[in-house]
Amino acid sequence: MATISEWVEGARPRTLPAAVAPIVAGSGIAWFEGGLAPGIAALCLLVALALQVGVNYANDYSDGIRGTDADRVGPMRLVGSGAAAPSLVRNAAFAAFGVAAVAGLIIVVLTSMWWLLAVGASAIAAAWFYTGGSRPYGYLGLGELFVFIFFGLVAVGGTTLVQLGRLTAATGWASVAIGALACAILVANNLRDLIGDRAVGKHTLATRLGDRGTRLFYVALVAIAGIAVVGVAATSSWWALLGLLMLVLLVRAGGEVLAGAAGRSLIPVLRVTGLAELVCSLGLGLGLVLGR
Repeated sequence: MATISEWVEGARPRTLPAAVAPIVAGSGIAWFEGGLAPGIAALCLLVALALQVGVNYANDYSDGIRGTDADRVGPMRLVGSGAAAPSLVRNAAFAAFGVAAVAGLIIVVLTSMWWLLAVGASAIAAAWFYTGGSRPYGYLGLGELFVFIFFGLVAVGGTTLVQLGRLTAATGWASVAIGALACAILVANNLRDLIGDRAVGKHTLATRLGDRGTRLFYVALVAIAGIAVVGVAATSSWWALLGLLMLVLLVRAGGEVLAGAAGRSLIPVLRVTGLAELVCSLGLGLGLVLGR
């Protein structure tokens, strides 16, 4: 039976910056525009964290029952390692999605934006069908697209919208910056697992782009994020350029990717990319506070 530490590992706390970052960036824009609502921001954070934990357990379950985690380079998986029964991991995913749904429903009630129910249902469905179902889109090379949409556009835009009641140009740029970095995390992850995924027929974007193409795509995403931060600053306050502090971390990570780091050597790149996303959001948030 899995220990508490193994369940915590299964939730993958190192991926949680991808959930926190869009809430920080979106709330920073709401503050800059004079519409910060701390209670709603906290609920947005709970939704994002619950979805991230849920998708981690869902991936653990779905990949585990398919056998694609049998020869894994990355961190331990509960089902793949046999540490936990598949049904328990599946139920943990559903419980996390339930928490996200309840928190999201409270936001809908508080804001009267009932159409957000459809957005929330779509986010939960996207979290499950990334690796779940008979035709998971994560196995079709569409993972990065959905991450960009839901952990970039929807998460940042939604956080700003439910607090401010409208979207701004800076919101769009921030969504692109955070979405690109969230994609970069997944790209680094799939690059790490490239050989194993090919062996089991898991057709991620990395397996389609190939080794060199995936490395160039990672660097391109970092560049896009940097340009988008400048876009946030140009449409709000130049203090938002503090978001570019992420490059202190990503220049070295990008260099390692281009130099050919592979397998376990990419695990530090994954950690740094996640940290860089958080640094970017904190820089944007602080800059927008100072700018106001």
